[in-house]
Amino acid sequence: MLNLHRREFLRAGGASLFGLSLPQLLQAQSRFRPARPKACIVLFMWGGPAQQDTWDLKPDAPDVYRGEFRPISTTVPGLQICEHLPRLAQRAHQLALIRSMTHDNVDHTRATHFLLTGKPPPPGALSDDWPSYGAILSKLGRGRGPLPPFVSMMPVVPNGSPRFVEQSHGQGAGWLGPVYNPMRIDADASLPSYRVGDFSLSADVTPLRAGGRQELLRSIEQQLRGLERQAQVHAMSSHYERAFSLLAAPEVTRAFDLTQEPRSVRERYGLNIHGQSVLQARRLVEAGVPIVTVFWPNDGITNVSVYWDTHNRNFIDLRERLCPVTDLAFSALLDDLAQRGMLDDTLVIWTGEMGRTPRVGQSVVGGAGAGRDGRDHWGKVFTSVLAGGGIRGGIVHGSSDRYAAEPASNPTPPMDLAATIYHCLGVNPRMEIHDRLNRPLTLCDGQVIDSLVR
Repeated sequence: MLNLHRREFLRAGGASLFGLSLPQLLQAQSRFRPARPKACIVLFMWGGPAQQDTWDLKPDAPDVYRGEFRPISTTVPGLQICEHLPRLAQRAHQLALIRSMTHDNVDHTRATHFLLTGKPPPPGALSDDWPSYGAILSKLGRGRGPLPPFVSMMPVVPNGSPRFVEQSHGQGAGWLGPVYNPMRIDADASLPSYRVGDFSLSADVTPLRAGGRQELLRSIEQQLRGLERQAQVHAMSSHYERAFSLLAAPEVTRAFDLTQEPRSVRERYGLNIHGQSVLQARRLVEAGVPIVTVFWPNDGITNVSVYWDTHNRNFIDLRERLCPVTDLAFSALLDDLAQRGMLDDTLVIWTGEMGRTPRVGQSVVGGAGAGRDGRDHWGKVFTSVLAGGGIRGGIVHGSSDRYAAEPASNPTPPMDLAATIYHCLGVNPRMEIHDRLNRPLTLCDGQVIDSLVR
């Protein structure tokens, strides 16, 4: 038998680990020829980081709005960010801050759809979602070698709270079908026992026997042609086909082996779940994966905020658990990509699905309330950050008002962020795609943020 753990292999199969091409549904306009970065890493801060306590401090606002943190200077004259992001302050010349992101949804699972697709969430199931960035790149045939074209790091921890991020819309292929869903890695990359799967042959399986099994698989698939119109059947056959390619590819094992990294490199990212997940993302894009999404994990610690959802203990958790970890991992990623000559070819996106209420202790309709030291959900204004592939550094686009409550200039809907991301990745945002009924649709309705792109 193939030496793949059954649970891991089935999970990988159900999540579109090994997608094969279908007849092209996406056709780019031939005149669209922007530069194409090799990869994209999305650092998704699920829960909604407080904009006024991270990237957009308001030191002149009344204390009930401005909170407890001080702004510090950065390498960009006139630009200040939170005192608990000191490493990123020293790399601000590489960053583009969008301080005027805005939408109208305060539900975590649905607001995520805005940021990962550029479209408002549909009312139906996850299968009705608009395809995420990774699914579109996968459909376009991006990637090289046997590794999957789209990976999501979504670690599971013991005793963690309910994994709402799993239920979030916009993270997969939606109506494109399961063959374009991401490979999902739920292992904790910070543990010595970390492994994604044993992509190797058992000792009793020779290459000749493996080849025979592949021929048998093809024979069975010929008998299933009548079923291949069902997306899940086609997805599973595609997964198994690509599994055989993985077995013969030593670079796959290397890409998932974090022990090959020097201890000093691992420490720079942070010896924690998020830091090591970000390091894994760098290894994957270096090995040829076009896009990796790293979701912020629930670390399983009790009596603290879940993810970045700081309804209580906003300042304690940002100071002690959230900002230091993201400061270390994000800055290490920027340095590592630059040192390897990959930063110009790798687009990095740091964002949550929303922000937090301007006033401490404020509750909003549709939110989940806030304690005296917390902030509730807030979609009206928040900050997203970009760096690398095709992005100008040291730029601030848009602004919020004096309370970080509304955009004051250049309100930026997620569709404009999506258009900018697609532009940087060499995908025409206005290209035509087709749904399951073969109806023509426009990939993205937003406008590229010209001030951010080179």
